[in-house]
Amino acid sequence: MTDVTIRQFADVVGLPVDRLLTQLDEAGLAISDADATISDKDKMQLLTYLRKSHGKGDPVSVSQPKKVTLKRKTHTELRNTVTRSPTRGATAGKAKTVSVEVRKKRTYVKRADLVAEEQDRLDKEAEEKARLLAEREQQRRKEQEALDRAEQEAARKAEEEKQRAEELARQQQEASRKAEEDQRKQADAQARAEREAQQQKTEHGRKHKDSGDDNKHTRYGRKELHVATSKSGRRKKKKRSRSTVSITPTGEHGFERPTAPVIHEVEIADSITVSELAQKMSIKAAEIIKGLMKMGVMTTINQPLDQDTAALIVEEMGHIAKPVEAKTLETELEALQAQEVAGEKVVRPPVVTIMGHVDHGKTSLLDYIRRTRVADGEAGGITQHIGAYHVETPKGVISFLDTPGHAAFTAMRARGAQVTDIVVLVVAADDGVKPQTIEAIEHSKAGDVPLIIAINKIDKPEADPERVKTELSQHEVIPEDWGGETQFIPVSAKTGEGVDNLLDAISLQAELLELTAVADAPAQGIVIESSLDKGRGPVATVLVQQGTLRKGDTLISGQEFGRVRALFDESGKAVDSAGPSMPVVVLGLSAVPNAGDDAIVINDERKAREIAEYREQKMREVKLAKQQQARLDIFSQMGEGKVDHLNIVLKADVQGSVEALRDALTKIATDEVAVKVVSSGVGGINETDANLAVASNAIMIGFNVRADAAARRVVDEHDVDLHYYSVIYDAIDQVKSAVSGMLSPEVTEEIIGLAEVRDVFRSPKLGAIAGCMVVDGVVKRSSPIRVLRDNVVIYEGELESLRRFKDGVNEVRAGTECGIGVKSYNDVKPGDQIEVFERVEKARTLE
Repeated sequence: MTDVTIRQFADVVGLPVDRLLTQLDEAGLAISDADATISDKDKMQLLTYLRKSHGKGDPVSVSQPKKVTLKRKTHTELRNTVTRSPTRGATAGKAKTVSVEVRKKRTYVKRADLVAEEQDRLDKEAEEKARLLAEREQQRRKEQEALDRAEQEAARKAEEEKQRAEELARQQQEASRKAEEDQRKQADAQARAEREAQQQKTEHGRKHKDSGDDNKHTRYGRKELHVATSKSGRRKKKKRSRSTVSITPTGEHGFERPTAPVIHEVEIADSITVSELAQKMSIKAAEIIKGLMKMGVMTTINQPLDQDTAALIVEEMGHIAKPVEAKTLETELEALQAQEVAGEKVVRPPVVTIMGHVDHGKTSLLDYIRRTRVADGEAGGITQHIGAYHVETPKGVISFLDTPGHAAFTAMRARGAQVTDIVVLVVAADDGVKPQTIEAIEHSKAGDVPLIIAINKIDKPEADPERVKTELSQHEVIPEDWGGETQFIPVSAKTGEGVDNLLDAISLQAELLELTAVADAPAQGIVIESSLDKGRGPVATVLVQQGTLRKGDTLISGQEFGRVRALFDESGKAVDSAGPSMPVVVLGLSAVPNAGDDAIVINDERKAREIAEYREQKMREVKLAKQQQARLDIFSQMGEGKVDHLNIVLKADVQGSVEALRDALTKIATDEVAVKVVSSGVGGINETDANLAVASNAIMIGFNVRADAAARRVVDEHDVDLHYYSVIYDAIDQVKSAVSGMLSPEVTEEIIGLAEVRDVFRSPKLGAIAGCMVVDGVVKRSSPIRVLRDNVVIYEGELESLRRFKDGVNEVRAGTECGIGVKSYNDVKPGDQIEVFERVEKARTLE
């Protein structure tokens, strides 16, 4: 910087010239002329002096001003040309000049000072808060001390009152004792006086007798006894004096606070409500609810608690829990069954269940035996219900159960294995062992049921029975000709080959089992299938296991009961009774029972109603417990992350299909999407189901059922997603597709081009421009990029410019030179590689 004069320097720093000369003199600079020049060294010396003088001579503690105010003045001139109209006689183009002075004043504050002031303010606020907290704590302690003193004073007064009452009672007892003593002394004195008077009277009579004045005799020669006139002829009764004790009221209450807590023995049944539990412990229900909330259980006063939870809260409250097993109606029912089943046993037909993989010919084999066409009546040619039939064969009567082979009907196959005597496992000779084949083997082993293998489709050229034996032997099913215990019968459901041998094997196995049952007794059985018929109401297919089921019997099944109005066999023919091992269709129950429920005849309608109501109550409690658990699961899901739900309202024609569909659909779940069956039932889709689907935003599925007019109107008004199905795996596949659509897409990256940096150019507008050669693929202007150096990613971003010579282009292909500007990155060097890629979203599917 060139040297300036003192006058110019004074104008720059905004000081008078005289003051600036004084400061220069104080700084040790011999400059006294305003026109003299000042060098940069002199300026630094002046600045050092000013800093020292501001810090009072201590260079270490030189402080700087907290605020600096700068003032600036600028002068401008505005020139205005005034033009007037010629009609007014004025000359045009006259100029007017206005001088304008602009003064600007700006103050700068040090950020460190602001931060320090803010920190001081926060410290003062913290001190104030601490002081207030200390005052509140001191006030609380004073209040607690006053409360303690009041309690001690009350206890002292109560003790004094108790001592005064004891003293008063002692004084009253002393007064009573003295009164009794005085009365005793008075009684002794009176008795002594009476004895003395009697003695005197006796002495006086003796003297009077001896005197001669009185020698008269009575008429009978006896002397006359004289009594003094002052004495009465009748002895007076001695008066009894009663001692009275006066009791002075003290005003003290008769109730005394117990000195120790009262511990109750609380009897807890299988289920107990919060209000009942509070009543047994003699505490408020709010205390129990508070204790349950601390344990993580949210309840209401009327909500039932299970036995374990109730025992925990009782022990938490300091009482003794005593779980009891109430004598329920179920126990009475079991005792009643044991008594009624006793009787003469007769031989009964065997119950045979046909199992196997789907499309291995189970129903076709049974069809050949029955000489009917059942498979043609099923949708898709597969069995979707448990069919129960009794067949009269040359070998005797046999009851058959035909179970579905699809994977969704696991529960149906398990139920069939539980009620059967013999399992016939059908395996296709051309297909071998499949997953449902293995599952059927496991069900038969779990139920300890004998197994007969029917190797079907031996009429096909590709049939290989030895392959079936080999594969089954791997699952511990050994043929008899291999030294095992399982009968293997080659059959053909199409030609009938080997069917007679299969029936012989079934009859032989039944004889070995020695199957018997009591026929003359109230019937007992199990519900194989149930449905809701529009014309006949609830319909249940019951397999009678013991006794005989007749029209007019009172039947209870699960939580439903009713009088049997009609009985039908599997062909629809009405029958009057059904004996052991006979399947029969029952009409007359109050509602549709669950498949797998027991069916028991109780010829006491009142008792049947009580049992049904008891079971319904237990079922309601279980449902409430599940809802409570679902609420707790919501809190756990909130911590794990959001999970979307696909709500479904399900209606089907029979209970077995509802069960199979519900189990199969709820298993379709991922970490992101879960299937929730909001409601399920048997029968057609009504208006209530449609409104529930609207409220829960659910998909409606009708399996072999349709919606009525009211339900269709709701569906049309609210655009509800309604689907009809007749084949179960179609419904499962459709729901899988819906769940797949709710999954977030899978994002993958695909490299579309690679460019090598040959040189780097600098641009004043765009910064570093990389001169590149596209060696692979294509470089697109809109695609994201990565910068690689020695095959290591050092930057990821996007392109700011892409040019071919001087023209901007959208893409450059391989073998072409181009200029690339990387956005927000200027450290590109020759030898780097620019990788261009695209993000591709791919829809995810369920496996």
